[in-house]
Amino acid sequence: MSIAAVQEQLHASRTVGPIDMMPYLMRLCATLATSMIGDDRQITIKVVGEGGGAISRDAESIGLIATELIMNAIKHAFPSEQSDGRIVVAYDVDGTNWKLSVADNGVGRPDGTFAQSRTGLGSGIVKALAHQLGAKVETLADRDGTTVSITHATFWTKENRAA
Repeated sequence: MSIAAVQEQLHASRTVGPIDMMPYLMRLCATLATSMIGDDRQITIKVVGEGGGAISRDAESIGLIATELIMNAIKHAFPSEQSDGRIVVAYDVDGTNWKLSVADNGVGRPDGTFAQSRTGLGSGIVKALAHQLGAKVETLADRDGTTVSITHATFWTKENRAA
């Protein structure tokens, strides 16, 4: 449902140029919150950052990555008894470089979980989409939660292509 709503937003805008990522991510997060967080769970999703634009195809992939990471956080980071759960989605652009981060204040995961080969289907989707975008995935976790960052940087893209 969430992905369909975002797809509808992308296609309805019929934007020829870049997609403004902040409204796109805000709508995505609002849809995910409505469809995935029950009334009995105290989890909020917030979108922050300086924003920026992305071509439609990249915006779609970034939206799919954000959806997968948010769903993972809702599913795994917050045991039902925990209150005051927060998920923060950040998106920033600097020229051709951009960074998407999804951070939660949940129970945490081992560092590098998304980089390991024995992860779930969602992790595989995130890694595949990041690779398709020429970006890298980094996971940082501790007792205060987990942050997964997808970074597209010119230096990374050149190294990635050379490998």
